[in-house]
Amino acid sequence: MTDRSGSVPLYSIAVAAELTELPAATLRLYEEKGLVTPARTEGGTRRYSDDDIAAIRQVAVLQGDGINLAGVGRVLELQAENADLRRRLDG
Repeated sequence: MTDRSGSVPLYSIAVAAELTELPAATLRLYEEKGLVTPARTEGGTRRYSDDDIAAIRQVAVLQGDGINLAGVGRVLELQAENADLRRRLDG
């Protein structure tokens, strides 16, 4: 078994939709709103990583909790800022 980073783009939009149990249109909307940014092949095909799948699931949970997409975006920004600050304090 090989070790791989969670950021390696592996999955097509159809597979990502199946893994997250969301319609492909929802994944496109999340991308349009800047909530997830899948890699693109040279031909422009989306490729989702395990990290992207986790982010999509997090967005879906927050949305399910009643937070609109703009609010979800802000929550994600604050979480990233918090993680950065923690890294600075620990390092």
